[in-house]
Amino acid sequence: MVALAVVHSRALRGLTAPAVRVEVHLANGLPQFTIVGLPEASVRESRERVRAAVLQSGYEFPNRRITVNLAPADLPKDSGRFDLPIAVGILAASGLVPLAALAEAEMLGELSLSGALRPIRAALALACGLVSDNSRRSLILPLDNAEEAALCGHPEVLGAVSLREVCEHLQRRRLLALTVLSTATPAGLRLPDQRVEDAPHDRIPDLADVLGQSQAKRAMEIAAAGHHHLLLSGPPGTGKSMLASRLAGLMPPLTNSQALASAAIASLKNKLDTRHWMSRPVRSPHHSVSVAGLIGGGQPPRPGEISLAHQGILFLDELPEFRRAAVEALREPLETGRITVARGPYSETFPALFLLVAAMNPCACGFLGDDRHVCSCTPEQVRRYRGRLSGPLLDRLDLCVEVRRDAASGLDTGDRQEAQRETTAAVGARVLDAHRRQIDRQGRPNGDLAAAELEDNLALTEPARRLAAQAAVRFDWSMRALHRTLKVARTIADLAQRPDLQSNDVAEAVGLRRQLDPIARGAPDI
Repeated sequence: MVALAVVHSRALRGLTAPAVRVEVHLANGLPQFTIVGLPEASVRESRERVRAAVLQSGYEFPNRRITVNLAPADLPKDSGRFDLPIAVGILAASGLVPLAALAEAEMLGELSLSGALRPIRAALALACGLVSDNSRRSLILPLDNAEEAALCGHPEVLGAVSLREVCEHLQRRRLLALTVLSTATPAGLRLPDQRVEDAPHDRIPDLADVLGQSQAKRAMEIAAAGHHHLLLSGPPGTGKSMLASRLAGLMPPLTNSQALASAAIASLKNKLDTRHWMSRPVRSPHHSVSVAGLIGGGQPPRPGEISLAHQGILFLDELPEFRRAAVEALREPLETGRITVARGPYSETFPALFLLVAAMNPCACGFLGDDRHVCSCTPEQVRRYRGRLSGPLLDRLDLCVEVRRDAASGLDTGDRQEAQRETTAAVGARVLDAHRRQIDRQGRPNGDLAAAELEDNLALTEPARRLAAQAAVRFDWSMRALHRTLKVARTIADLAQRPDLQSNDVAEAVGLRRQLDPIARGAPDI
């Protein structure tokens, strides 16, 4: 007697989840268990897990020649997520599970030796594959992953705790319950692409905690409103990291589609916390991070820190201390919002639309220009230190602010400083209003506009146009630098609720970018 069962499942390739047919064939002959179809070690090892799980679930394991084919054969298969479809396929081929029921479901899950289902990685990304393919099959996966997978919007996500529960569901003896998102999860309360007014910022410290630093706060407000990359430069202890940690609270809330894209990438690394999936991600890798850790790598390629920061913030503290190759690799994603990682025969493109916030000291010792300490660096040492950052990289930044110690000194709470201590909610309201203006006008933040879109959306007055042209000539800016300055000026006008871009908007934008020039030249006098 020869029996064949086909179970539907999903592989993972980058962010895509191609469909996989798990074909199980039972034949007479010497007992043997073979898995073909380009399985990696974790898939080949499933033979022992499946055998023990079937027996511990109370079923008889067939003492026959078993061949499992994972089709298509040229697609690499990894992880233990194929344990469940292989086990169900064996039981279906043995006549213990109806074959007709297999056509109505897709299955993912790793089995323990006891038959219990363990959570898997990338459940949301895999579930999004069903939505992309318009699949009407139900998705059966471990209960611990069910709520995460349901974020994709698929109408029939079923969570199970064991292999036996899955089999009884397929036998129509005890059906699995549909996964319903909890009321604490925002996804269940909104329509796709509806903007969120009450994004959870409870974990983000308040901007009112920062004393002084009015120019840095202004730059942060502009950066958040228009999605402009920001560099904070100043001696140690002046509050650069403190300011950067408060930027996420100022940024506009995510739309559902943006949050879903960000959460899908996060699920590739770890099990997703559905309580905070609408929060913007904030990644702050250490300066010892490798190139692969920052931009992605491995075989098959996996996302790096820049992709994990998609739709959020990438904070690079002590920017000149990062590896030169790693920092230079940021140039492409800063320009395009995505990164292509090629490793051997594999090539994957990951989204990487992040807001870069970097911090650096003015020199190697950190005290150049500090009134309280004496700098021990020679002019040549300062040039070498700043020379670790290339001109093309700095050209892709929009704003640079010098964070001085005298503006952050003391614990004075007098009237002057109290007037400057705006809360995150107050500044965030202005940011959200400016962001809405940009979305209504052009469908995206000013910082993400392409060069071809500038002329139609800037609304430059003639004095502003002349001032921008004069600044570009005087400071010898590239066309990219000029375009980025104009984008910042457009955001300043949006914050002021002005439809036209005026010369004072351009002047402020020029002043905020002008501070990048001494760093790009390696000049000691910042």
